Amino acid sequence: MELKQLIRERRSVHVFEDREVDPALVVELLDTAVWAPNHRMTQPWRFIIAAGDGRKKIADACRNVNERWERDPAKKQETGMKYYGKIMKNPMIVTVVMKENPYLQVREEDYAATAAVIHNFSLLAWEQGIGMVWETYEWLNEAVFREAVGIQPGEKAVGNLHIGYPKAVPAAEPRIPASERITWL
Repeated sequence: MELKQLIRERRSVHVFEDREVDPALVVELLDTAVWAPNHRMTQPWRFIIAAGDGRKKIADACRNVNERWERDPAKKQETGMKYYGKIMKNPMIVTVVMKENPYLQVREEDYAATAAVIHNFSLLAWEQGIGMVWETYEWLNEAVFREAVGIQPGEKAVGNLHIGYPKAVPAAEPRIPASERITWL
């Protein structure tokens, strides 16, 4: 598939088949994805991969946070289990973590570079028939989640990538052509 076609046909996938993704393939794709532009070559990213029973750590943390956030005491357990189930439906989750540079300019450049790595990965995965969605939940910053997956002080969870073989592929959302957003000087 040509790159132009790959970019236009890639979708964020939210519903996956009940089949595992080969962890070795994911590592191979990540090894290629890290060839993203990175000013200063800080390479601030790292990846926490949860598959199989490893997903339970993330699901338990998510359940815990959402039970705590639920205002209705009668719904706490139901809410927690709902979110536990949502996490467990994902064949694999990759938490992308970035070292936070103390200098704002470098930290912003590092975030942009980490986002480029995630996008590279999404295109590489799509090319292999693997779908994903990049999720940025509030609870990624909660201590219970950070402890569960081993995020260290000075690191930021950039997001969770839910990964699997698509059960359903959403239709394309319209894009505003860049030509309508250009200012010429």
